[in-house]
Amino acid sequence: MVWAVAPERVQQTGSILEQIGNTPLLDLSGLVGRSDVQLFAKAEWFNPGGSVKDRAALRIIEDAERSGQLTPGRTLLDATSGNTGIGYAMIGAAKGYTVHLVMPANVTRERKALARAYGAQIIESDPLEGSDGAIRLARSIVAAKPQRYFYPDQYNNDSNWRAHFDTTGSEILQQTGGRVTHFVAGLGT
Repeated sequence: MVWAVAPERVQQTGSILEQIGNTPLLDLSGLVGRSDVQLFAKAEWFNPGGSVKDRAALRIIEDAERSGQLTPGRTLLDATSGNTGIGYAMIGAAKGYTVHLVMPANVTRERKALARAYGAQIIESDPLEGSDGAIRLARSIVAAKPQRYFYPDQYNNDSNWRAHFDTTGSEILQQTGGRVTHFVAGLGT
């Protein structure tokens, strides 16, 4: 059996970057067991890189472009344990940037494979040192050739949280008609 999408249902976009954000808000109220409570979940896996980190990676890169820190010919190099790095790799491929990611050697092979599929070079750090070891290695590589690399330092980059303040938060308010009484989020970078 062959499955196809009717041509009139295909939505084309100019760039994969246009697909970052505007993710669905799923109504999970049926799980609560109370008619006076509404529960929603933001479906960030709908981002093209598969996670909420696409938003931060895009904002970090675009802010760096605007400030002149990231220019054609410079390589983006950062430490990551996965999803932000995948976002960097995807966005780097779309914008024509070389991306090098420093990851602990014990990061899942699937995350490494996905980043490589977008063209990123993976540099493995000591798995026993975790993310801190990856950060130290990234900083030492950049220090040796500072003109070659743009080091976004995702863990200390204000563009990371601003991506959510400006996009995720405003989307939630728009999608709920401003009716938010409580907000719960997972903790990450």
